[in-house]
Amino acid sequence: MTKADIVTEISEKLGLEKGDVQATVEAFMGEVKQSLESGENVYLRGFGSFIIKTRAEKTGRNISKNTTIKIPAHNIPAFKPAKVFVEGVKASVKVK
Repeated sequence: MTKADIVTEISEKLGLEKGDVQATVEAFMGEVKQSLESGENVYLRGFGSFIIKTRAEKTGRNISKNTTIKIPAHNIPAFKPAKVFVEGVKASVKVK
């Protein structure tokens, strides 16, 4: 499902114009991004959490030059689904 699909589904379910729904979805994503960039996690009860994870420094290999490189510690955004969300997916989606 793409962002356009989400906008279409919400528009049809709520009877709102696609442009208004598009603006709302864009604003939501912008707020989540801005919060994470400022170091704040975002918690949505019953859905999940957008959190910042710290990756430790590690040694990697540049195979084209056959050298080792140090990959510095860094932060990455991550999503952790709520327990209710995980249980719903487990119950609804069959294993392929």
